[in-house]
Amino acid sequence: MRAVRGLKPRWHDWLCAATGTRVLLGTMFLLGLWVLKTAAQQPGNSSQAGGESKEKATTESKYPAELVDQGATLFQQRCAFCHGRDAAGGETGPDLTRSRLVASDVDGEKIGAVVRNGRPEKGMPPFDVADEQVAGLAAFIHTQQKNARSRPGGRKGVDASDLQTGNAETGKQYFEGAGGCAKCHSPTGDLAGIANRHQGLELERRMLYPEDAKSRVTVTLGSGKIVTGVLAYLDEFTVGMTDEAGSYHSWRIRDVHYKVDAPVDAHVALFSKYTDADIHNLMAYLQTLR
Repeated sequence: MRAVRGLKPRWHDWLCAATGTRVLLGTMFLLGLWVLKTAAQQPGNSSQAGGESKEKATTESKYPAELVDQGATLFQQRCAFCHGRDAAGGETGPDLTRSRLVASDVDGEKIGAVVRNGRPEKGMPPFDVADEQVAGLAAFIHTQQKNARSRPGGRKGVDASDLQTGNAETGKQYFEGAGGCAKCHSPTGDLAGIANRHQGLELERRMLYPEDAKSRVTVTLGSGKIVTGVLAYLDEFTVGMTDEAGSYHSWRIRDVHYKVDAPVDAHVALFSKYTDADIHNLMAYLQTLR
């Protein structure tokens, strides 16, 4: 600190010189952009004109504007809450502009089936829609998908392939060793086929924090009898459980002793221990369990 305060260090001169260089390079870069823009606006530039017509063709919808508008109105009323106003994904619904089903759909044939039948296992209810309404929804969704593809780099979602950057073998070693995962899970048991049931971010979310994992509780009564079941309720006064038969029981905490086994706690304990490599490798391993 004395050297810095008492002298004008050499890095001061170097920093001034570097700053001047950056300003010069920035000016040259902006000048280059201006030249390119000016050249592109010349009326005789036929290649640019061809590029503009090509870009327009790729973003132009094959559906009548009126049909797209009708579909957009219906989509806002019935679908936007989950899938977002622009069909690019919402709070609970996936991004339809990057859906493989939509990409393979022809004039609403597959979209209509999903809309009418729903996907109860994923929380999507069925909708009673007429053929013309399906046509409008398909027109809007396909148009949104085409528009999204014309804007590279603007996607909101994450592909499963984006999360396949780790080493599966190293992830397996972590699963069986340092991570302690094998103490509670088995690749041939509860995790068998998990990569078929969940993909991408959903799989990673469940790996990091399985919020729907059920906690179990063991209650020792005053008589010495031990009762076990799934924890159903717990506060400072009461502990409740659902037994194997599905019956609910509860006790005042002051009258019993209880112990809760919460699987999610082991996952939370790993938060402070994970490295980026651990997460990527473990995710890569889980994606092999099909």
